[in-house]
Amino acid sequence: MKSVVVTGSSTGIGWGCTKVLIGKGFRVFGSLRKQADADRLTKEFGKNFTPLLFDVTDTAAVKRGADQVAVALGNDTLSGLVNNAGIAVAGPLLYLDVDEFRNQLEVNLTGQLIVTQAFAPLLGADPSRHGDKGRIVNITSVGGRNANPFMGPYNASKFGFEGLSESLRRELMIFGIDVIVVAPGAVATPIWDKADQIDTTRYDNTPYAASMATIKKFMLDLGRKGYPPEKIGETVWRALTLKNPKVHYTVSPNGLQDFVTGSLPKRIVDNIIAGRLGLKPQD
Repeated sequence: MKSVVVTGSSTGIGWGCTKVLIGKGFRVFGSLRKQADADRLTKEFGKNFTPLLFDVTDTAAVKRGADQVAVALGNDTLSGLVNNAGIAVAGPLLYLDVDEFRNQLEVNLTGQLIVTQAFAPLLGADPSRHGDKGRIVNITSVGGRNANPFMGPYNASKFGFEGLSESLRRELMIFGIDVIVVAPGAVATPIWDKADQIDTTRYDNTPYAASMATIKKFMLDLGRKGYPPEKIGETVWRALTLKNPKVHYTVSPNGLQDFVTGSLPKRIVDNIIAGRLGLKPQD
């Protein structure tokens, strides 16, 4: 039985990946931060799910998780690592608490490197392991190529993760380990309920108050109409199993919009967004 590690498996995309992969016959080691989530998913997914309790920013805890997987694998290689865990920080960059920005990068970017370093030997960077070399699937975002106002911290982390993934793919060729990016668009996950709880009143006395209210409503509506997380899980499964996978998969219910936004000259896109959000200079 092939084994895969999925980070951030408690809800959303990580949960969708776990569900699909187990359904396809994989054994999944899923990282979570809470014992209650570990108990819930163990009951939900059964014997082919093993919880790993760690926060991706905790190097020692991640190492303990990797050691746990190593014992379970024996001398075999790990078939896949799905770097999914992440958070979304929102707010206008001029007024954002810099510690929030640091935390965004720590979780969404530095944490991915911590996890990759810990599990790479199991994927085949350690030549003493037997079996086919594993693959890494990094979950970025359509927001890793096109950025929206007030999502600067999140966009910065995902743009960075795209770059990290490309460097990593080329570096890991020496070990025969492939790195594939899956970039979701809107996905119907609990992250949107969390977004609805974000307190934006601290920005009420800034020029961005009305614009933030507009984009918050737009993002909530977009997310709740998004793909089910299993849709992303299906793409991850293909990335892990196809003989010749692409290096980058975009999975978005708004594919045409994403294409147009990414193809038009940036100044035109700037003006369209500014007009919709009331960000043009006042006469």
